[in-house]
Amino acid sequence: MARRYFSFGFSEFVFLMLLFASGLCLAFSGGGFVINFQRVGFSVVTSLQKAVNSVSSGITGVFTAVSELKTLKAENQELKEKLKNYEFLQRSNTEIRKENERLKEQLDFSAAVPQKNFPARIIGRNPDNLYSGLTINKGSRSGIKKGMPVVAVQKGTVGLVGKIVTVGLETSLIMPVYDTKCTVSSRIQNTRDIGLITGSGNSELPLQMKYIKKRVLPELNFGDIVVTSGESENYISDIPVGTISKITVVDYDSSLNIEITPVVDFSRLETVIVTDLKEKNPAYEGS
Repeated sequence: MARRYFSFGFSEFVFLMLLFASGLCLAFSGGGFVINFQRVGFSVVTSLQKAVNSVSSGITGVFTAVSELKTLKAENQELKEKLKNYEFLQRSNTEIRKENERLKEQLDFSAAVPQKNFPARIIGRNPDNLYSGLTINKGSRSGIKKGMPVVAVQKGTVGLVGKIVTVGLETSLIMPVYDTKCTVSSRIQNTRDIGLITGSGNSELPLQMKYIKKRVLPELNFGDIVVTSGESENYISDIPVGTISKITVVDYDSSLNIEITPVVDFSRLETVIVTDLKEKNPAYEGS
C-alpha cells in the first residue's frame, strides 16, 4: 500500500497569507497595536525622564548644598565677629566699672582730707633696685612740688606710697617707701610706739622697722598696723604704711627687728594722690 504525503501547494499558501492579512487588518482596525506601541513608547520616555530628573535633581542638590555651605560659613564668621565684639564690650564695661570704682575711691579720699591734693596716674616705673622710681603724669604746672607725700587708695584702703623727689613741668618722680633711701617716721597703731621704716630696695620684699624697744615685744602681734607718725611733717599722720609680718630679737641689740608688709600692692598700683601739706583743701568736707 502506497503512503500519502501531505503536500503544500500554492493555493494553500495563498489561503494562509490571506488569512494572516485579514487578521492583521482586523487588529489594526481595532486599535490593539496602536495602544501597545503607545504603551511601549510611554514606558521608554518615562524611564528616560526619570533618569534625567534624577541626574538633574542630584546636580541641583549639589549646587544647593554648596550654596548653603557658603551661607553657613558666612553666618558662622559673622557670629564669631559679633561674639568677639560682645566679649570686647564686656571687658570694656568691666574695665570702665573698675576705673569708676577707683576714681570714686580717690574722690572720696580727696574730699575727706583737709590738705590740698592732686590725683595722678603712674606712667612709668624704674625697676632698678638701687633707685626705684615711679613716674606720674603731673608736674609743676599742676602744682606738684618736691617733698610732697604720696598716698594711694586700693580696695577702700588708704596706704603710703612715698614722696616726690623730682619735679618736671608735666611729670614728677616718686621715691616709693620700698626704696633703700626712703625713711619714714612711723607708729605701731595699737601700742603707739614710734620707730623708723626703711625700704629693702624691692617692692616684693618687706620693709624694715627699727628702734622699737624689746620691752614692747609682749604687746605686739602679727598683723598689727603701722601708720605714719606725722612728727617729721613730711607725711600726713596716721596713714597706714603696712602690717607686722615678722619680729626678730637680736641679743646684742636693744631694739627689735620688725618686718613690715606694705599696705599698698605696688605691682597693681595705677593711680596715686599727691598731697600738699601746706595748702588747705577747698573741697574738704569739714571746712
